[in-house]
Amino acid sequence: MDAPRLNRKLVLESSERVPDGAGGFVQSWIAQGTLWAQITAGAGAERAGADAQLSRTRLRIILRAAPHDAPSRPRPDQRFREGIRVFRILSVAESDADTRYLICQAEEEIAS
Repeated sequence: MDAPRLNRKLVLESSERVPDGAGGFVQSWIAQGTLWAQITAGAGAERAGADAQLSRTRLRIILRAAPHDAPSRPRPDQRFREGIRVFRILSVAESDADTRYLICQAEEEIAS
């Protein structure tokens, strides 16, 4: 594997339940840190939503590896953010036996 171009600055976010003040909870996203990555677009699809057309694109995101217990290692219940763009993490795997990089399969959904 050639060394990837880690030229995209992504914020890794985790979901957290926060009290809403009325006895319930709301979902909030908390930044865990910033990671540099390479993003490659894959297949996309479009479907009708309740109020808009939804465009969904699969992405391959490569970043430096981190140990399994490190907070900087992405997990499928997290997401990446780049400005207003959000990439939901679907899976995380090592790129090779040397474990220098991780490959994340992610999805971006845009309503239009």
